[in-house]
Amino acid sequence: MSKRILSYIICTFCIIAGQAQKSPVDYVNMFTGTSNSRAMLGPYAGVPYGMVQLGPDNQDAVWMGGYEYSLMNVLGFSHIHAFSMGGLMIMPSVQDFTKDTGFSSSAYRGAGASFHSRIIKDSEKASPGYYSCFLYDSDCKAELTASARCGFHKYTFKNDHDDARILIVLNYPTEYQINLSESSIREVSDSVVEGCADTKSGDCDYKLYFTIHFSKPFKSFNGWNNNDVLKNVNEINGKNDIGAFVNYSVKSGETIEMKVGLSLVDLDGARKNLKAELDPFKWNFDAARLAARRQWNELLSRIEVKGSEENKTKFYTNLYRSFSKQRWNDVDGRYTDPFERIQQLPKGMDIYGGDAFWNSYWSYNSILSLIAPDIMNNWVRTQLELFDKTGWTSDGPTGVELTGIMEVTHEIALMVSAYQKGIRNYDVNKLYEAVRHNSMEQGKFNSGMKAGMERLDVYKRLGYVPYNIDDACRTLDYCYTDFCAAQLAKALGKTDDYNIFIKRSNNWKNQFHPVLKWQVPRDSSGNWLKDYNPFSGKYWIEGNGWQYTWYVPHNVNGLVKLMGKDLFNKRLEEGFIKASKLNFTAYAFDRYQDKAYEYYVNHGNEDNMQASFLFNYSQKPWLTQKYTRDILDSFYGTSPYHGWEGDEDEGQMGGWFVLASMGLFEMNGGVTSTPEFDLSSPLLDEIVLHFNPMYYPGKSFTIKTINNSKDNVYIQSATLNGKPLQKCKLKFSDVVKGGELIFNMGNTPNTKWGL
Repeated sequence: MSKRILSYIICTFCIIAGQAQKSPVDYVNMFTGTSNSRAMLGPYAGVPYGMVQLGPDNQDAVWMGGYEYSLMNVLGFSHIHAFSMGGLMIMPSVQDFTKDTGFSSSAYRGAGASFHSRIIKDSEKASPGYYSCFLYDSDCKAELTASARCGFHKYTFKNDHDDARILIVLNYPTEYQINLSESSIREVSDSVVEGCADTKSGDCDYKLYFTIHFSKPFKSFNGWNNNDVLKNVNEINGKNDIGAFVNYSVKSGETIEMKVGLSLVDLDGARKNLKAELDPFKWNFDAARLAARRQWNELLSRIEVKGSEENKTKFYTNLYRSFSKQRWNDVDGRYTDPFERIQQLPKGMDIYGGDAFWNSYWSYNSILSLIAPDIMNNWVRTQLELFDKTGWTSDGPTGVELTGIMEVTHEIALMVSAYQKGIRNYDVNKLYEAVRHNSMEQGKFNSGMKAGMERLDVYKRLGYVPYNIDDACRTLDYCYTDFCAAQLAKALGKTDDYNIFIKRSNNWKNQFHPVLKWQVPRDSSGNWLKDYNPFSGKYWIEGNGWQYTWYVPHNVNGLVKLMGKDLFNKRLEEGFIKASKLNFTAYAFDRYQDKAYEYYVNHGNEDNMQASFLFNYSQKPWLTQKYTRDILDSFYGTSPYHGWEGDEDEGQMGGWFVLASMGLFEMNGGVTSTPEFDLSSPLLDEIVLHFNPMYYPGKSFTIKTINNSKDNVYIQSATLNGKPLQKCKLKFSDVVKGGELIFNMGNTPNTKWGL
């Protein structure tokens, strides 16, 4: 064999091997859980923290409406899929255009303008930054990709059509339903359409500006205003239900492409966003798609893992979901604040938004601090920007609003944790001012603004929030936030404030019934709720009294002492044994539930996601190892029908999986002066965390398991940088300075390790 042929064979083999090797982005299953998820989590094309999450909608205006995998149709492709927000749907169509009514989830002929299409399900594909399917009734292949603030559409028609249309829809079914005030769509030229949707959706009011550029001039511009169909016009104005469509003649195999720029500021912002983000690609769809893929792969590659293919798929899918929130400013740094005023950010800053920071300190806050401290730092700057412009921080700044969602102020935990972990590229004095203000000033829940602690006055006066005034769980949330404020006060030498906050952080004891040993609601006179059933959800938010009794993340040791270690373990073990039969899920408590259902551990909602790590505090860490692995194996799946058995929100459950599969958890959210991880049984064989040198001294930290398997879930011994580790604790500082943590695993508990 000649050297040339041998060289060719080796080269070919290397190319094939390189092609076969999967990158982290290739492990993301975009359809996981999409038959049981909120509208924010579908197979949408986007980039990390992008305003645009462009993808299919096929449901009606119902709770958890948006995209449902099991429905074989698409109503259209909308650009905004944020909590309580939607915006700008696009849909190609060759069907007869009518204005009949119906349901978008029906097989064909849906709501509003009947243009939705069945899809060939086998053709449906998605990966981070990309979505495609074949629209059977629209007779074309749809492909979508996106940048941070722009969408890129590609529609390839299978056959000739003299009257193909591209529809532009401003009002369509969403989870919280869109309500339009006076809005407009106008023809700028035969290849450019622009407009504005003045929108109210849920607790958000916003104006969505858009500019749409077509790759081919259209023949005519048309539309509708409620029931009136308008032909050959230049502009459409109206409210409630308005939309437009442009007409084409297309040949078999012909492609029509669209580039869409969005802004919550003005049309000039939409144009600038489009020019900055998509103009560099010209009309090269694949180049834009690859750019989005590269952004995701760079982010996901900050954690390398080894393990089974199934577990790697779970890991990277959940890591991907952990970055589902948005940025809302334009490329020039302008944004619209909660009072609808245009503001200018400092250069290099983005303003973020998303669903509530409800117990996010147990999930993606920790992930941000480890692999994306720059994003965590920008979150703090976002909160301080809001504080500067409105006087308040926000637990759920969806669309840069002060929504007050979930009635908590857990953004404080993120801010304090960032400081304690050395993430401090912001005004520290303003940080303390904002944190102190939250815990000292009565919350504001009027005039369209919801911020701070709404029941702070009665909480300060009585030491708890009476059930005849509001939900009893507010007491527990306020206590935790007080603990966070106390830790920052202590770090900055604010002794008087520290003493106030740390004392208030113990108010959870005022609801702890001395005989029943449960958290029990009390009225304004101090009377305990009569005939109390801990399985009732009355006076608790998306949970019950059993679940909330364990909710003292800043003082689990105190809870063990008050309840008694034996009773603590007995109740918790019973809860896990019974909850395992229900896959650790309680669907009844996805929403408010007054009835008494005998549900125990509910990993499917945020107030109970710490439960498996509680055994680390009650001298039974081997049960933490057992039940975290049980949850990782059974609660989380990889199919559209089994992803997350509950309300995933925007990455909370995904974040928990990522941390727990590494054997890590932060019970108190990492807000103390020496943040620590709780340790458990890692799911994966090896994990390598790569750190940002701008924030941390270490290059990487490796977690390895020896003899790891589905049966070998118990830690027999551990070493940190070659030295025995006896505690089930690990300092955050030991992780980020780099090193190696090794676990030896076995199939029986080592009841002496970790005590």
